[in-house]
Amino acid sequence: MNRRLSSILFVAFVVAALSSYLVYRVAKTTSQRPRTNPIIVAARNLDVGAVIRAADLTTGAWLGPLPKGAIVSKDAAVGRGVVSAVYQGEPVWDSRLAPLGAGGGLAATIRPGMRACAVRVNEVVGVGGFVAPGMRVDVIISGTLPGSGDSGPKVKTLLQNVEVLSAGTNLQRDNGGKPVQVPVVNLLVTPDQAELLSLASNETRIQLVLRNPLDKAVAKTPGIALASLFSDGNTPPPPPKPKPVAIRKAALPHVDPPPPAPRSYLVEVINGSKRSEEKFAAPDQQ
Repeated sequence: MNRRLSSILFVAFVVAALSSYLVYRVAKTTSQRPRTNPIIVAARNLDVGAVIRAADLTTGAWLGPLPKGAIVSKDAAVGRGVVSAVYQGEPVWDSRLAPLGAGGGLAATIRPGMRACAVRVNEVVGVGGFVAPGMRVDVIISGTLPGSGDSGPKVKTLLQNVEVLSAGTNLQRDNGGKPVQVPVVNLLVTPDQAELLSLASNETRIQLVLRNPLDKAVAKTPGIALASLFSDGNTPPPPPKPKPVAIRKAALPHVDPPPPAPRSYLVEVINGSKRSEEKFAAPDQQ
């Protein structure tokens, strides 16, 4: 009987020890769980150019230490423009907002040293309305060069790998005074490129060509003229020009020169009031 009681007590002691160990491990794991920190997140989708209001933000929990650039106070984001789209529930980072006082709209998305240049295109030339902010395009111009002769219109790639800031429409008036919608694409360019685009938009026709944003290579294109489109590489070359033939003059028969006229001397003889002339042959001809 004492042995049976001892066995039961021993088993109870082992079960209690194991239970205490498991409770200790769970308590230790709970005490080492990372602490959450408050962070500002978007309460709705924030588009590029929008100015943040207090109602656009809410507070969320970030597990672990906050990364660099995180905004933890609404006052640090209210009134600043959005330069990169922020989606609902996503943390608001300082790098996605314009500097304080820069405002919103398109101007807030322009990086220092760059310019926003508006290019007017139609739906076909503007790649069928597929141009969206953040895309990369090439700018191709076509027109007739003054004084180019009969070569016709020319096409040339003016700019490559240009970022699109925005794509929308502007209201303009036609010849009858009625308002019409004109598609306009704003491109992010350097000041030198802005001058090229301004001149090209007034003197040529502009077309935008979409490119892969990961493709950074600059293609070397010489451009093409209208006359080159109708040239056929299999067309036989033109016949060679005939070579000039040298014309030789016919040999003339040899003719002896005429003998020289005999030389003579003329002597004037004066006899009183009379004068006379006498002609004598030269001594070597006598």
